[in-house]
Amino acid sequence: MKKLFVLLVFIGLANFASAQEIGARFGDAVGGNVAIDGIISIGEFSRIHADVSFGNGVGVEALWDFLYRPIGGEAFDWYVGAGPSILFDDPFGFGLSGEVGIEYHFNEVPIALGFDWRPTFWLVENTDFYAGGFGFNARFVLGQ
Repeated sequence: MKKLFVLLVFIGLANFASAQEIGARFGDAVGGNVAIDGIISIGEFSRIHADVSFGNGVGVEALWDFLYRPIGGEAFDWYVGAGPSILFDDPFGFGLSGEVGIEYHFNEVPIALGFDWRPTFWLVENTDFYAGGFGFNARFVLGQ
């Protein structure tokens, strides 16, 4: 189990190294209140929004934002997505999370600020629905 955990953390950190946006998520994250936050674009209106958090265990989320649209211009966007959430702690947790968010990309500086909501339906170790998961994102935009 420890080898699997180390492998998953290594893969997650490798993906963050190639992220197009990287920063932090503050608020209610799986595994703590602060997470390393990264965005990897996989198409014009599709992307992976991933987090790794430490504190109350280690939390990993990899959400596919399948609807990613600008609002009234190029700097203001909204998105909807879903994906797995994993908590490496005692007890171990695995669930499916949804995501609804809004963000603003500044034109003059390579920074994106956003707010999202991630409700989670936990399947393993305990079956439960958690409707919290509000967070604030601050990320640097790479390659702008």
